[in-house]
Amino acid sequence: MTNPQPAVPDDRTADETTEALRAAVQAGFPATVADLARLVRIPSVSWPAFDPAHVAESAQAVADLLRGTGVFELVEIHRAPVEGGDELGQPAVLAHRPARAGRPTVLLYAHHDVQPPGKDEDWETPPFEPTQRGDRLHGRGAADDKAGVMAHVGAIRALAEVAGDFDLGLSVFIEGEEEWASRSFGNFLREHREVLAADAIIVADSGNWNVSTPAITVALRGAVAFNLRIDTLAHASHSGMYGGAVPDAMLAAIRMLDSLWDADGAVAVEGLRGAGLEVPEYDDAQLRAETGLLDGVAPIGRGPILSRIWSEPAITVTGIDAPDVANASNTLVPGVRVRVSARIAPGQPADEAFAAIRAHLEANAPFGAKLRFEDVDTGEAFLVDTSGWAVEATRRAMADAWGVEPVEVGVGGSIPFIAELVEEFPGAQILVTGVEDPDSRAHSPNESLHLGVFQRALLAEALFLARLDAAPRPETGEPCGSGS
Repeated sequence: MTNPQPAVPDDRTADETTEALRAAVQAGFPATVADLARLVRIPSVSWPAFDPAHVAESAQAVADLLRGTGVFELVEIHRAPVEGGDELGQPAVLAHRPARAGRPTVLLYAHHDVQPPGKDEDWETPPFEPTQRGDRLHGRGAADDKAGVMAHVGAIRALAEVAGDFDLGLSVFIEGEEEWASRSFGNFLREHREVLAADAIIVADSGNWNVSTPAITVALRGAVAFNLRIDTLAHASHSGMYGGAVPDAMLAAIRMLDSLWDADGAVAVEGLRGAGLEVPEYDDAQLRAETGLLDGVAPIGRGPILSRIWSEPAITVTGIDAPDVANASNTLVPGVRVRVSARIAPGQPADEAFAAIRAHLEANAPFGAKLRFEDVDTGEAFLVDTSGWAVEATRRAMADAWGVEPVEVGVGGSIPFIAELVEEFPGAQILVTGVEDPDSRAHSPNESLHLGVFQRALLAEALFLARLDAAPRPETGEPCGSGS
C-alpha cells in the first residue's frame, strides 16, 4: 500500500457536502448525546477487581450501535488472549465494510472501558449517572473514551445520511481494556489483521488545545509502571522498643523514593532523557487554571512548561500499600508496597527506561532494604509523521468544522498501543484526535465532556470521511485502500 493522496473534489461539491454534513450532524446530535449517556450509565471498568459483566454489557451496546448504522457487513464481539498467557482479554467490538471503486480504507479506533470512579464523595454528580450541567456532560467515560466511540458512530451516521451507499472502506475497532494496559491488543491485531488493515487510522482518544481550538496530537510519551515491594524486617516490632535502631520499611521507602527527583522536582534518574521538542507558549497561570494547582504551590521541573509535559520524563508514585491512619499502631512496618508510574520521552525505548529506573532504585535502597519488582508494564512513546496526505486532510476538515485552524500538540500521557499499530500496519497513516479539552478531567473525579467540542470533533471526522469517499481514484496504478 503506497498511500497515494486522493484527489480533492471540486470546491462546489465540497461546499455542498460540508453544509449537508453540518446539517446532518446538528440534526442527529441530540440522539448521539442520548446514546452516549446510555453508554456512560454502564460501569465498564476493565480493572480485575471490577465486575467484567459490565464490560461485556458495554461491548454489546457498542456493537448494537454500529449495527444500527446499517453500513457494515460485519459486526462482531471478540476476546483475544493476553500477551504471554492463555487468559482472554476483555471483549472488543470489530466492524468492517470493504472499500469499493479504489477508495481508501479508514480504521476508526476508540475504547469502551473506563477508569475506576474512585470515591463517590469526590464527585459532584454520581459517576455513572450522566448529568448535563451547562455545556458539559458529566460522568465517568463521558469524555474518555465513550465520547470517542460516539464520535465514530455519529460521523458514520452523518456520512451514510449524506453520501448514501458510499464506497469508502471502514473498519472499526472499539477496545475493551485500554485502561488496563491493552494486554490483548497485539494478539487482537494479529488475529484480525486482514479486517483491520487500512490506509489511515484515526485514534479518537486524545484532546484539543481548548474548547474553541482543535488539535492534532503529534507526540505521546511512553509509559513504565510497576509495583515495588520494600522489606526491611521479617515481622513487625514495637516502635518504642526498637525505634531508632531498626530501619522500618516506611523509612526505607521514603528515603529511596525521594531520590527519584532533585530539589526542584525534576526527574533525577541517570539514563532517562528528554526529546527536546519545540513547544508553544504556555505560562504558569494557564497551568494553574487547568490543573487546580493551589495558590502558593510551585510547579516542578525546569524549562518551558509544555516541554516538561510533552518531551521530558516524569515519575509519579500513584499508590502505597501500608497501614492506614485509622489502623496505625506503634510498630515498625516490616514491608511496604508502592506503585510507580513513569512517563518516558519520545525517542527512548520503554524497556531501556525501566532498566534505568530499576538500577537507580537498587543503587539508592537505604540500609540494605530488600526490593522486589512486580507487575511491570511498558508502553512505547510515539511521534506522528505529519507529512502525509491524511494529516493534511484532517487539518482541512478540522478547520472547516471548528472555524479555526488546528494546532499540533504533544500529550504528556501515553497511548502505548499506537506503536503496535505502526508495527502491524507500517503503511498506514496515524491520526490521533479526540474530544477532550483541558477541563475534561479524564481519569479524575468529575470527568466531563464539553458538548460543543464533541459536536465539532464529530463533524470534523465526518468531513474527513466524506471527502475521502468523494475523491476520484488517484492515478497511481495502485488502488488506494488496498489495505496491504
